[in-house]
Amino acid sequence: MKSNFRRAVAPFIVVLFITVTAFAQGLPKAKNPEELGFSSERLKKITAVIAADVEAGKIPGAVVLLVRKGKVAYFEAFGFQDREKKIPMKRDSIFRIASMTKPFTSLAIMMLVEEGKLQLAYPVSKYLPELKELKVGVERSDPATGKKELVLEPIEREMTVQDLLRHTSGITYGLFGKSMVKDLYNQKDANPFDFTQTNAEMVTKLSRLPLQYQPGTTWDYSMSTDVLGRIVEVVSGLELDAFIAEKITKPLKLSDTAFWADGEKRVARLAEPQVDPTTGKKPALFHDSLQRPKWIAGGAGMVSTAADYARFSQMFLNGGTLDGVRLVSPKTIELMSANHLLPGTKYSPVSYPLFQGIIPSPEAGQGFGLGFAVRTDTGRNSLHGSIGDYFWAGAYGTYFWIDPKEQMAVVLMMHAPALRLDYRYLMRGLVYQAVIK
Repeated sequence: MKSNFRRAVAPFIVVLFITVTAFAQGLPKAKNPEELGFSSERLKKITAVIAADVEAGKIPGAVVLLVRKGKVAYFEAFGFQDREKKIPMKRDSIFRIASMTKPFTSLAIMMLVEEGKLQLAYPVSKYLPELKELKVGVERSDPATGKKELVLEPIEREMTVQDLLRHTSGITYGLFGKSMVKDLYNQKDANPFDFTQTNAEMVTKLSRLPLQYQPGTTWDYSMSTDVLGRIVEVVSGLELDAFIAEKITKPLKLSDTAFWADGEKRVARLAEPQVDPTTGKKPALFHDSLQRPKWIAGGAGMVSTAADYARFSQMFLNGGTLDGVRLVSPKTIELMSANHLLPGTKYSPVSYPLFQGIIPSPEAGQGFGLGFAVRTDTGRNSLHGSIGDYFWAGAYGTYFWIDPKEQMAVVLMMHAPALRLDYRYLMRGLVYQAVIK
């Protein structure tokens, strides 16, 4: 049975040490992995593990891409783009990257900072006046009855643009965890996480809801980046998708990165999660990604390929430039990839269950920069890495990290939401065990 499966799947598992022309308009391939300090033999462990998981039915397929010193060391496509339709995975398959959208929106903000059009230290209300008079929702129990009630308290200071970038704004997600504030987020009429709204309508909804925490006090993964998307629109005069296309994806030649897969050829390359055998259904998706959504969500809405995201990552490694195109300065990249969480920052109760080994906490030797988590120590974390590496991931299973010390970027594209944490851990070990120089 297994040998038959291997024969059937073999054409779908493509090991791609490709030419300069074939790969993403310009990231060159290495002559061999050893040129970049990798072991060819040890890289085979990545191939063996991912291929075995496809064969076992754990995941439908995946694309893995390793870049070091500006060159491609490893690029493989595994399994199925759509298992149920038996469509093979390809190196240019398109994935819903969910929260890996956040670095694009964060970079857009920093580009506007460099243009002098906004400042990180300014209150958000300078750009979005609706958010001026926010309150904080505090749960209190009646001493007599023990019944909980939500009390609205004034904010001690306004949230800043920096707070939005590092998720200390006090805004939350209604999607994760339970609280009386989150209950308000999840009411049908109030729901700010709604792909039938515009960014302007989202901000209006948030202006009517209390904050979960006092700004600046607590790291709570949140809709903060979605609010940043609206700031981009207000300050630049362009809708968020237009700004990112004009200022980021087109200059970097990210031809398959956008807020939806447009055109028949791109739609045909859109990867799908597989049916969960325990439920008989596919995992729920935020939206179909086949047409332009009404809500251009700065925190969750984009699609991309492994090659495109590797080019995006290489721009960060290069200090803000790629192929002669400079988006931002090296000092801006330095600022974005620094830890911006203050000593004594608290963490929301859902943080550890949601992120576990990649939680940006001092205990894990990590913090949070302006758009992604940042490694601050090596010995406190169980995962391989280097001080100064920075990373983030998407809810459907995608993951990337950038390691400046090793001059390396790694991109995993996969749709397997239930196993996303497993593969974030797995990829760290598989990649670093192959580094020999």
